[in-house]
Amino acid sequence: MKPTIDLKPIFHKNATQIGIFFKNDLALNIKIRKEADGSWSQTKKCWYVPLDRNAFDKLKIALQKHAILETKELRKYLEEIKTKTRASIQSISKTRSVNKSLQLTSSISSANKHVLTAMDEMLKLKAFSSSTIKTYLNEMSQLLQAIKDIPADELKPEHLKRYLVYCYEKPGLKENTLHSRINAMKFYYEQVLKREKFFWEIPRPKKQLILPKVLGEREIAGLFNALQNKKHKAILFTAYSAGLRVSEVTALNLSDIDSDRMQIFVQNAKGKKDRYITLSPVLLEVLRSYIKETKPRPKKFLFEGETPGEPYPSRTAQKVFQRAKEKAGIRKNVSFHSLRHSFATHLLEKGIDIRYIKEILGHFSITTTERYLHVAREKLISIESPLDSIWEKGKIKW
Repeated sequence: MKPTIDLKPIFHKNATQIGIFFKNDLALNIKIRKEADGSWSQTKKCWYVPLDRNAFDKLKIALQKHAILETKELRKYLEEIKTKTRASIQSISKTRSVNKSLQLTSSISSANKHVLTAMDEMLKLKAFSSSTIKTYLNEMSQLLQAIKDIPADELKPEHLKRYLVYCYEKPGLKENTLHSRINAMKFYYEQVLKREKFFWEIPRPKKQLILPKVLGEREIAGLFNALQNKKHKAILFTAYSAGLRVSEVTALNLSDIDSDRMQIFVQNAKGKKDRYITLSPVLLEVLRSYIKETKPRPKKFLFEGETPGEPYPSRTAQKVFQRAKEKAGIRKNVSFHSLRHSFATHLLEKGIDIRYIKEILGHFSITTTERYLHVAREKLISIESPLDSIWEKGKIKW
């Protein structure tokens, strides 16, 4: 029977080390010293190695065939360190956020201090997303800083017109930024102050038509083939095969993949909308292969980060895309979101009705969505993913 070796954290020589505890065994002593570069501590009465991944892996290789390694206390210690680190990062982020907020309001006149508070409260009561709240408050603060001691509540539409002309001429704001600023002001005057039709007299600037950046089938295949990591490949496969946003990919639960009905359930996406999308047979096999080989296996989310039960960071997924793009030699100015644009474009090229594509993508627009609401759900979930056709042509390796 193999002896048991306890690996515990110890503080020795001004650093945390991995303490190696077991009943005295000459053969194990030799292996630890020669094969794992272990050192003996006379004060701790144990062997030890540095607390890092390389030292642990070396120790594991040296001893795993000759002893049972008990790592419970070591894992508990590392988990506590991770928790403390996350708490510190959150504390720093919170402090920075508070400081930024203080800087934002410090240049606003006392006559208008109430504006952002009232606006923030109403936005939260109406359950706006945190990113929208941040954008609206920032845009409104620009107006408050510009008018200085003039009470914002007393402004008329003609005053706001002159301010918007100033924004266009002086800072040279682009059309999209002007739209955001108008939306923020409109929310305050019409939703908070309850001034009906306050913005009817204010025209909106015409938005610039920006065409989406799209990858061709050969580029998609090259992008996927550039990655070796199964988890990274599965993330990009999922995004392209269903036309998902990066936030939708990282938010997917294991339970959202319905292999019986061959559907993907996208919960609470942009615009607080749920939707179903066809589950590609190719993607299903890819996900099964990825989960089978992933250790530890995901507990809740389809793609989890370093901490079990926590979602994979969207920012990291975007970095995965950029690395794959560089390895594949793609020079186009494309991002993770281009997988979604490519998905929609490739479906259009296959002759799929644009009404179905709008539903699949979950687009929300006051002027266009109503025309596409009466699409039969049966047809939506039977549309083949363009991933399948590229796979069938043998252009992608898994």
